[in-house]
Amino acid sequence: MRTPSQFSSQLQARAGLGALEAELLSERAASLGRSGREVEACLERLRAFDAGESAGERRELVRNAARAVWAYWVQREACGLIDHRQVIREQRIPREVLNRVGAL
Repeated sequence: MRTPSQFSSQLQARAGLGALEAELLSERAASLGRSGREVEACLERLRAFDAGESAGERRELVRNAARAVWAYWVQREACGLIDHRQVIREQRIPREVLNRVGAL
């Protein structure tokens, strides 16, 4: 039989673990959001270049976009999201970027 003090310390330990798990989940979500915004920014710069609105090296823009996409996918997979097809469609990731990531 457990004494009330043993039960209380077990509850406190579980509450502490729950708070830690919530903090870790929050950080994973924030990190995923930052990665997603970086992908959007890189793809926007690439699209602006292709539209003739920006000067710069296209090859570097494709490389940066591929790096951002890869990092975002790593974050997604760490969160258990392994199917990237919807992201490819929604963010209109160009085939050239996907080829560089190794997705195609």
